[in-house]
Amino acid sequence: MLTLRPAIERGHTRLDWLDSRHSFSFDQYFDPKHMSFGPLRVINEDEIAPGGGFGTHPHRDMEIITYVTEGQLKHQDSLGNGSVISPGEIQKMSAGTGILHSEYNASSEKPAHLLQIWIVPDKTNLTPAYEQERFELIPGVWKLLGSPDGDGLVSIRQKVKLYGLSAEAGSTTAFFPAPGSKLWIQLVKGVCAVNGTNLIGGDGLAILEDAKVEVVTGEKVELLLFEILKA
Repeated sequence: MLTLRPAIERGHTRLDWLDSRHSFSFDQYFDPKHMSFGPLRVINEDEIAPGGGFGTHPHRDMEIITYVTEGQLKHQDSLGNGSVISPGEIQKMSAGTGILHSEYNASSEKPAHLLQIWIVPDKTNLTPAYEQERFELIPGVWKLLGSPDGDGLVSIRQKVKLYGLSAEAGSTTAFFPAPGSKLWIQLVKGVCAVNGTNLIGGDGLAILEDAKVEVVTGEKVELLLFEILKA
């Protein structure tokens, strides 16, 4: 069963320094039909103006993943981490018992474009943690970016595996989910069809009970696939 979440129907927050699209209810945007997908609580597509950003603010009991697609994001937190996140890197922050952090566009000239993802952990009051890793997407190969099993680039404290995929125009790529799992695909950029459903950049697609996922590209694509494993 496939359920499309069209990019154009997402929630929208517009500030002088931020243009943000929300796949699920977030902050001032509330839609009871789109609260979450299992433990996947937030997928925000943010464009941050040069010099703009989120000042120091708290989080707790959340796995927060940042995936930059253009520009650079400057991060600082109360664990003592200070870094710049660029395309080709994934950052994961486990808020646990509590963490303070800030995020700013590292450039005073160019916008930063990113996805921020929140996943509800399987346990509360865990020790805060931080990870940031580089990766390369090889066309047609699913890259395991995050996993609860320690075999991904970053750890996710929930039964969720996160894959990245780059695929050239005119290609077909298959994915075989674990039995009983459910999937969410977020198309970062490009045009494709997933099991016959057409997607454009920003679209999300929930997939239930399909034994095989087939991505057929109309142009070069980049996407994220969340595999929510059976409990």
